[in-house]
Amino acid sequence: MPSLPSPPLPLLPPAPASSTVLLHTSSLSLSRSLALLSSLARAAGERSGSAGARTASSPPPTPPQPPTLPVPPPRARCRRRRAGLELGGDVAGLLAPLTELKEMAGQRSDSQSDESFEYMLLERDPDLYRTVFSGPSQISPWIDPSVLTLQHRIGRGPFGDVWIATHHQRTEDHDRYHEVTVKMLHPIREDQLQAFSVRFDEIFSKCQGLSNVCFLHGISTQNGRICIAMKFYEGSIGDKMARLKGGRIPLSDVLRYGADLARGIIDLHSRGILILNLKPCNFLLDEHDHAVLGDFGIPSLLFGLSLPNPDLIQRLGTPNYMAPEQWQPSIRGPISYETDSWGFACSILEMLSGIQPWRGKSPDEVYQLVVLKKEKPIFPYNLPPAIENVLSGCFEYDFRDRPQMTDILDAFESAKDVDYENTDQGNSENLRMVSPALPSRTNWSFFKDELQVGDKVRSRKLKNTCSPTTMEVPDGTIVGMEDNGERDGYILVRIHGLHDPLKVRSSTVERVTYGFAAGDWVRLREDEKKRSQVGILHSIDRSGTVYVGLIGVDTLWKGEYSDLQMAEAYCVGQFVRLKANISSPQFEWQRKRGGGLATGRISQILPNGCLVIKFPGKFNLGEVCSCLADPSEVEVVSFDKCEGIVKKYEHLEDFHWAVRPLFIAVGFFTALKLGIFVGKGIARPRSRKVASVSDQSDHQQLQQQEVQNNANAAWLPPTVANMLFRDGPTLSG
Repeated sequence: MPSLPSPPLPLLPPAPASSTVLLHTSSLSLSRSLALLSSLARAAGERSGSAGARTASSPPPTPPQPPTLPVPPPRARCRRRRAGLELGGDVAGLLAPLTELKEMAGQRSDSQSDESFEYMLLERDPDLYRTVFSGPSQISPWIDPSVLTLQHRIGRGPFGDVWIATHHQRTEDHDRYHEVTVKMLHPIREDQLQAFSVRFDEIFSKCQGLSNVCFLHGISTQNGRICIAMKFYEGSIGDKMARLKGGRIPLSDVLRYGADLARGIIDLHSRGILILNLKPCNFLLDEHDHAVLGDFGIPSLLFGLSLPNPDLIQRLGTPNYMAPEQWQPSIRGPISYETDSWGFACSILEMLSGIQPWRGKSPDEVYQLVVLKKEKPIFPYNLPPAIENVLSGCFEYDFRDRPQMTDILDAFESAKDVDYENTDQGNSENLRMVSPALPSRTNWSFFKDELQVGDKVRSRKLKNTCSPTTMEVPDGTIVGMEDNGERDGYILVRIHGLHDPLKVRSSTVERVTYGFAAGDWVRLREDEKKRSQVGILHSIDRSGTVYVGLIGVDTLWKGEYSDLQMAEAYCVGQFVRLKANISSPQFEWQRKRGGGLATGRISQILPNGCLVIKFPGKFNLGEVCSCLADPSEVEVVSFDKCEGIVKKYEHLEDFHWAVRPLFIAVGFFTALKLGIFVGKGIARPRSRKVASVSDQSDHQQLQQQEVQNNANAAWLPPTVANMLFRDGPTLSG
C-alpha cells in the first residue's frame, strides 16, 4: 500500500551555548520533536567538547543545572495556544527531559489539534533578546489509515468517489469517533505521490481557519487510493435543488448563498488557490443554512499527474461548468482567478433555473459550443440589474473582461438587501429565460488597475484592434481623484505642457508602471523551448512584479519587469505568414496547393497571445480553414511589404478564395469583348469596298436593261405596248 512521505524536519540554525531557545512542539509529532531535541543536544555536546579542547587550562565545568526559564520581553514573546517546551542556559540540560520524552513516545496519540500558533527561536543576550528564526506552525495533515474506516459511498465525480467514513481519534483520556466525508481520488502512481503530497500540504496549511471553506481533517490512503478527509455536512445546495419543485431555489436564498460562496472564493484566491470545480453539488450547507465551499482546488492538485483516464489529465473541472480557457490551458489559457467567475455564474444560473448548463451534452459537444462557437448558457431575463450586470460579465470569452470575485460579492451584497417579496423577482419560478446571454453592461477590464494618486497613466488603447486611437492623455500623472462612490469616477491628470490638469473618466486611461501597461505585447529576455517568448502582459504591480500570459504555460507567468522588453503588437485583421527561418512550427500551418506556405488572417487573439488564423484564400467545401499560431513565429504581411506586381497580386488572392476565379472570369470576358471589337473593326472596311463594287455593277445592269427594253418596245404593236407600259412607248422622230 503506498504511503505519503512525511515532511522533513524543519531546519533550525545552530544555537550557541549562551542562547535561550523557545520551541513549541504541539505542531510536531512526538517522534519528530524527540529527534529535533536530540540533534540540538548533540550539537551542544560537540561545541562544548571543542571548547574544552581549546581551553585545557580552564577550570573544570560545573555540573549541569536545571534549565532556567527567562521571560522574554513583551515584544519578543511567542504567541502560543498550547504548552510548549522552553530550554535555556546550558543546552546540555536538554538531556534531562529526553528520558521523559522517550517514555512518552510509547504512548502514541493520533489526535491533532485544530489550533495553530507561531513559534520563535530567540538568542539571549545580557541586555536584549533577538529573533533568530520564526515561522508558522504546521499541523501534519497525515491520518493513519488504521483510524479511518469507510462506511458507504454517497457520490461519484469526475475525480473520484465520495464516501462517509468514521474517524477514530485516541487520546490519553478518551477515544472519540466522529463521521467525516472522504473524497477517494482515482489511483495515482507511487512515483508521483511526493508531488501530490507537496501540493496538498501547501493547500492544507492555507485552508486552516477559513469560515466559508469546508474544514479539512487531513489526508490518508485506503485500498491504494488517496483519501481526503473533510468535515461532514448534512447536505449540499445540489441536494436542496433536488427536493424543490423544478429544482429552482428562491432568489432571496440564491443571493444569500452567492454572497457566502463569494466570500469563500475570495479567501482561497487571497491565498493563491484556484478552485476550478465550482458547481452546486460542491456547495455544502452547514447547520445554520450557510453555504460552504466543499472543493478547495482538487483539479489543480491532479493536473499534470498520471491518471488512469487520459481525459482527466487535460480536463480541469466538470465540463458543463468549465470556462473556455480550462479546456486547453497551455494553448487557449492561461487559467486565472477570473476562471472561477465562469463556474460561479454557471452555478448561480442553475440554482435559479433548475437546469444544468448544456444539460445532456457530451464533453466534446460542450467543447464545440463553448470553445469554438462561443455559446453562452441560458440566461434569466428579469434578474436584479446588479446581478444581471455582473453575471453577464462572467460569461465573457476573454477572462480579462470578466469581473473579479470582489465585484461579484459587492453585487450580491447590494442585491440581497432589497425586498423581493412583493415583486415577481422574489420567486425564481417567475424568471423568464432567454437563450442568448445579455451583453455585459460594464467592461470590467477597465477597473482592474485600481488607480491611485501619483500613478502614471495614458489614454487606454483599444484591445486587439488596428484602428488608431486618439491619445488625449499621451503621458500624465494623477494628481486628484473624485470620491463620489462611483466606479467610473473623474480623475485629474497633469500633462506635461498643459498648465491646468485634465479632468477625465478613470475608465479612459490605463496605469503605466516602469513603461509597461496591461495589454502590452512583451517578449521575455530569456529563451526557453517549453514556452513562447512573446505574450501579453496581464498586470503589473507598483513594485514591478509582472504577470504575463504565454503559450505553453498553464497559469500566468510571474516575473519582474526587468525580464521583459516590448514586442511587436498584433491585432485582428492583420495578414501574417510563417517566418522563413521556422522549419518546425509549434502548430501545424496551412499550405497552398503547390506546397508553399499560405498567408492567413488573424481572426482572434487569445489571452496568452496565441493567434487564431483563418485562411480566406483557401477554399474547402463545408469547412473553415484555420489554425493556431505562435506570435513569435509569424510576421505581418501587407501591400507595402510586397515587392513587385506578382507579389502584390498573390497577396490580393489571400483576401478571399474567390479572387482568382473572379480575375479569370473578368479576364475571359475582357478578352471576348476585345475579340469582338477587333473583329468588327477589321470587317467594316471590307464590307464597304464590296458594297461599292456591287453598286457599280447594279447600275450598269440597270442601264443595259433599260436600253434593251426601249429597243424591244418600239417593234411591238401599240396595244401590247400600252398593256406593258400603260402610256405606251415614246416614238422617236
